[in-house]
Amino acid sequence: MIGIGGQTYSLDDPVVLLILATAGAIFLVLILLVLAVRAAGRSARMTEPLARQMQVLGGHVQQLGMGQEQLRGGLQTVSDTQANAQAQMIQSIEARMAHVQQQMQDRLADNAARSARSLTEMQERMSETLHGSSKQTTTSLTQLQERLAAIDRAQDNITKLSGDVLSLQDILSNKQTRGAFGEIQLHDIVSKALPSDSYTMQASLSSGKRADCLIHLPHPPGPIVIDSKFPLEAYEALRRAKTDYEVKEAARAMRVAVKAHISAISSKYIIEGETADGALMFLPSEAVYAELHGNFPELVREGFAARVWIVSPTTCMATLNTMRAILKDARMREQAGAIRKTLKMLHRDVELVVERVGKLNTHFGQARADLEGLGTAAERAGKRAARLDNFDFEELSPQETPIIPLTGSDKKN
Repeated sequence: MIGIGGQTYSLDDPVVLLILATAGAIFLVLILLVLAVRAAGRSARMTEPLARQMQVLGGHVQQLGMGQEQLRGGLQTVSDTQANAQAQMIQSIEARMAHVQQQMQDRLADNAARSARSLTEMQERMSETLHGSSKQTTTSLTQLQERLAAIDRAQDNITKLSGDVLSLQDILSNKQTRGAFGEIQLHDIVSKALPSDSYTMQASLSSGKRADCLIHLPHPPGPIVIDSKFPLEAYEALRRAKTDYEVKEAARAMRVAVKAHISAISSKYIIEGETADGALMFLPSEAVYAELHGNFPELVREGFAARVWIVSPTTCMATLNTMRAILKDARMREQAGAIRKTLKMLHRDVELVVERVGKLNTHFGQARADLEGLGTAAERAGKRAARLDNFDFEELSPQETPIIPLTGSDKKN
């Protein structure tokens, strides 16, 4: 409780509290005003020497600005000189690079043109070769199918041919007719199995003998002869024999006749260096072939020893198909030789391209070395310019008079 002028006030009253707070605030403001007035007086007294120092410092700053202007003029002169030198250097480099680039473009264009011509020629040759090989392969497959169909038809007719022995005997009763029939049958088989340019009918040999058919096989084994004049008289006598004595005599006569024919073929149609080291004896009948292999195996072995192989129409077709494969392989080897020759030429062209690329790489190396030298020189000049730009000035005390260094242009002036 507080008593003022006979009035009693309670401290818990909000009005009393508000009045007390207002009075305290007014008192605090008065104290602050008094302190501020005293501080302003002290500040005014302290500001006078500081103002004088600021005037001196302003003079120093003005002198320092004049020195910076002189230094800026010197740096501008150095920068202009360096810019002119760099411009001349860049022009020289650009001229040299343009010359080198033009030479490189000319050489690359020349190499590209040569390579394009070589590749075009090689592609044309390869295309012609592959086209020819594909055409030959298609023709060979077609002819092989035809030959297989002919073999099937021939096998179907074996029964009819074996059952028609009597009519065959009538045809072959005459020796000239028998020879002509054998040659016609052989020609028909050979013409169906082989291309027309791979055999010759009635070919003449260097010994003066005339072969019924000469197959032109590559070396080895070389050309091989087919003889179609088989002695059928002994076989006919064996077929007509009734008694054991007649059978034995006919068999003996057949052995003698077949051995003599094998010897004649071996001596007449096996010529060293001209024909193969073997010949074929063509039998126009499957029945005769079966008779020889069934009852006269020693004659077959005799033929093997003399390198005379006995063939029937069916086995002759199989043998000729084997020869056809040999001819095809030889022709493919010829084509392979042409391909190897073309690849050899292509390899030489590639070597020339590699050689020219090496020379071009040398030119690139020279240009790269020149560029590295220019980069080093430019880096060195940049470091020197940075050193000039970062030139340090010593700080000046307020009482000292600054000494401004003179540049070369100022000395001249």
